[in-house]
Amino acid sequence: MTTQPSLSNWLSILALGLIWGGTFMVVAIALEGYGPLTVACARTSLGALALLVLMRAMRRPMPMFTPTMVKYLLIIGVLNTAIPFTLLSWGQQFVPSAFAGISMAILPLFVLPLAHVFTDEKMNLRNGLGVALGFTGALVLIGPGVLQIGTGMQPLGQIACILAALSYAISAIMTRRCPPIDPITMAALLLVVGACALIPAMLIVEGMPAATDHRTVVAIVLLGIVPTALAALIRVLIIRSAGAIFMTLVNYQVPIWSMIFGAIILNEDLPIRFFAALALILSGLLISQWNAFRKLLRSNAPL
Repeated sequence: MTTQPSLSNWLSILALGLIWGGTFMVVAIALEGYGPLTVACARTSLGALALLVLMRAMRRPMPMFTPTMVKYLLIIGVLNTAIPFTLLSWGQQFVPSAFAGISMAILPLFVLPLAHVFTDEKMNLRNGLGVALGFTGALVLIGPGVLQIGTGMQPLGQIACILAALSYAISAIMTRRCPPIDPITMAALLLVVGACALIPAMLIVEGMPAATDHRTVVAIVLLGIVPTALAALIRVLIIRSAGAIFMTLVNYQVPIWSMIFGAIILNEDLPIRFFAALALILSGLLISQWNAFRKLLRSNAPL
């Protein structure tokens, strides 16, 4: 593994930030022609198919399906795909895509206290201050809308996006405790689990989807392939060549790109509190992950 990220590593981390940051814009476009469960189901099913093909092409090994392995794959699969994909798709019917993107920046801040409770990774005072600052940003992001539950769907849409980040965070803790498994294989199997959960739910609630206009069909296909199979491959390549610490840089990019795409392509109105919330959340993220960031700076220092 390299100790100093190369130019290709920097370009890859930029590409990953663009892909994941643009996902919320693509979801918003897909929702113009399909229901939220259909969007979540298509994204999961197409992603599972693409990753299974990729897994086969890369000759990735299948794990030993022990009872423990099966339990972890089922739980993580639901928490990492079915639940958050559905919550985000449903929530984005009522909130801007930029809001959904910024809410995902809270994910690492959820992970820290959960890891403190359920793993041997304990928080210190600096971590706690960073988490507190980040969650202050989350409150600013939601704004006074959380106090208006029952007066409209927007507050519920906001809460759905935040809960999606929490679901991702819980799945991240479960992933750390999961028995060893190839990362590409795991990503494929988790999407298979998510698809198995979402397909019957979609058929019962929204019925069999029909082709709509070209724009939304393209959005659905892109969701299934680019942010899943392609992004999973890029993520593995980055971690293998530049390390997991370098990979954390993507957390700072996703909300920024989601705001840029939302404003420029979808003409979304971005209130001032979005920018204030983003500054607070990213500052909290930087403080809480300062050790990792300092190691990254040292690894890029000139010899």
